[in-house]
Amino acid sequence: MVSFSTSEFKAGLKILIDGEPCVILEEEFNKPGKGQAFSKIKYRNLLSGKVVDKTCKVGETLKSADVEEIEMQFLYSDEQDWFFMNQTTFEQISIPLKVIDEQKDWIIEESICRVILWNQKPISITPPNFINLKVVETDPGVKGDTASGGNKPATLSNGKSVKVPLFVSEGETITVDTRTGEYQGRN
Repeated sequence: MVSFSTSEFKAGLKILIDGEPCVILEEEFNKPGKGQAFSKIKYRNLLSGKVVDKTCKVGETLKSADVEEIEMQFLYSDEQDWFFMNQTTFEQISIPLKVIDEQKDWIIEESICRVILWNQKPISITPPNFINLKVVETDPGVKGDTASGGNKPATLSNGKSVKVPLFVSEGETITVDTRTGEYQGRN
């Protein structure tokens, strides 16, 4: 198995810590005036989702996590599982709802998601950065409302509520950033 030394640490690197796959979010190298240099990393455990800090001495190594990241298309869901298709092999897999968790509101039919597999089992899913959703309920717009005039709440077709500009009305399709849940524009 491949190991990475502290000089190779960078954001996005997938490593094993305490036998569990993790991804480095931030890395900072410190060389104090006295004493040994060290790297401070902030990482996310891919199984639990917890974000943790760790200090590593220079020369320390961590094993690489044997994870595979695949783009898959969402097909359909039932009460317990969500079904995705590999875009290259057309193989279908089911992912339990507990793995999808809070991302489920941002996954719409036929969207392409990134699925992370560890030991051939899905452990994490990332929806597309931007999706288009229909506004099903909001206060009506009034003549003269402008883009810089303020915001109002709107309920979307997935049940989520977001703040939209005053000129957006019911029935319109808007673009939402799935990472922040914020309005990005209308189509």
